[in-house]
Amino acid sequence: MDIAIPVRTVPDPVEELEPGPDGTDIDREWTEFVLNEFDEHAIEEAVLLKERRDEDDTITVVALDDGLADVEQMLYTAAAKGVDRLVRIGEVPAGLSTTQAASIFGSYLADTEFDAVFTGVQSAEDRVGQLAGMLGEDLDVPHISVITEVLVEDGRLEVEKEFAGGVTATYAVETPSVLGIQAASEPPRYVPVSQIRRAMRGADIEEVDVDDLDRGAGPGSEVVSLHEPERGEEAEMIGGSPDEASAEIVEIMGDHGMEV
Repeated sequence: MDIAIPVRTVPDPVEELEPGPDGTDIDREWTEFVLNEFDEHAIEEAVLLKERRDEDDTITVVALDDGLADVEQMLYTAAAKGVDRLVRIGEVPAGLSTTQAASIFGSYLADTEFDAVFTGVQSAEDRVGQLAGMLGEDLDVPHISVITEVLVEDGRLEVEKEFAGGVTATYAVETPSVLGIQAASEPPRYVPVSQIRRAMRGADIEEVDVDDLDRGAGPGSEVVSLHEPERGEEAEMIGGSPDEASAEIVEIMGDHGMEV
């Protein structure tokens, strides 16, 4: 089975984001970018499936590189986890929408042999972050998202889909198909630095220029303005001993017409 995994980078969740100079995007110059968390789960689920099957499965990770993240390091980390092929699509404009990313990934995958595409169910950075559905449409193959486990039965993919309230259902999906992975069936594995360095010596990254791919899709929606939330009234901190604090709370409640 050949599995392709398109991956994207997103602002590091621990970063304090600020609007950019034009007020329509975040300031990307000073922001750290990391692998999209859901894409990391997609990689893990593909590796787990390959390990369970113990067959000649091939996993290919395809990454967009806009020069803002260490995509090379991310790809070598994927190789250290068990990924077989690494592809970097370079010279990609920064701040692409999911619609635009789907156009690029779809153009590359249209000329690639695959049985399944695994990708993160969404991206925290974009307003329309669900790449899997758009890829399914572009590639004209079945698509199903919010997946938490993937198995292979009788030549078909057997996937567990999660609904609201913790309800799950099992679906049989013909191949080729696109799956939006919400969570791998096991947590993404930690890879020691020594294994990553070993992967850097043994794995090659295939380079693809974005200008060689179709990227005609528009952004899908336009951001008119971006700004930090307005600061509200600050909270009043109550100090002192428990007796003093409770007396002050009773007084405040009385000021607001509440009887204690």
